Amino acid sequence: MHKDLFNFFGYVVQTHAVISLLAIILGYGVGLALTRKTIYYKHLQNFLIYGVVGAIIGARIWHVFVFQWPTYSQHPLQILEIWTGGISIEGAIAGGIVSLMIYSRIHKISFLEFADYLSPAMILAQGIGRIACFMNGDAFGSPTGGNFGIVYPKGSYAYEYYGSQPLWPAEVWESQGDMILFCILFMLQVLAGQRLTKGWLISFYVFLYFLERFILEFFRGDSPRFGNLTGGQWSAIAIIIIDLGFMTYLALRDIKHKQKEEALK
Repeated sequence: MHKDLFNFFGYVVQTHAVISLLAIILGYGVGLALTRKTIYYKHLQNFLIYGVVGAIIGARIWHVFVFQWPTYSQHPLQILEIWTGGISIEGAIAGGIVSLMIYSRIHKISFLEFADYLSPAMILAQGIGRIACFMNGDAFGSPTGGNFGIVYPKGSYAYEYYGSQPLWPAEVWESQGDMILFCILFMLQVLAGQRLTKGWLISFYVFLYFLERFILEFFRGDSPRFGNLTGGQWSAIAIIIIDLGFMTYLALRDIKHKQKEEALK
């Protein structure tokens, strides 16, 4: 684990930043491959910077108000100090989706179809991003209570919390889970994308990821709990309920549309 990758003329290049950049590049590459020969290919090139900015803003807002508000409420000026660390993948998803909705509306293209194409790319970037978290020693697990688990080195955020106690590899498991979800979503898009209802793939992505996140939050050791659940779990529950409602709406709309087509024959 190396928080600082190398020193470049007095500037410390952090591993987290390099891997995060790699995640964006690889996710972007997958997005280009999936949108090739569609109208969204050029739109993705134009949207990239807006998507990254939206994701960063959303990631910071989510981290501050969902995970660490008790701390930031006492030090409100630190909310703007994003360079000191503190972002949330859940917020990055929300910020990226909102920016995509705004972009799609401005350019009069289908948000749902565009989002379907980008779903595999987003989950791949998330999976790589969790490797960055591991190298940074954040998004860590709680103590295992045994002699097994990850022992983080001095200087890491995990060590500040728990010292040399073995911790559950929560961020590693999430990265691995995201890679599995990437394979599922990628195959669905390539093999059945044209036959799926618009919006179904992005909804399925949201459901799978937040279900995974809800489960893994039980092993996290860096999030305050409200009741017996973390802020991430409460938000995951809310998002899953909304998402299932939207998927039900899509299914009912598709059935109604097919019934109309049958009636016209």
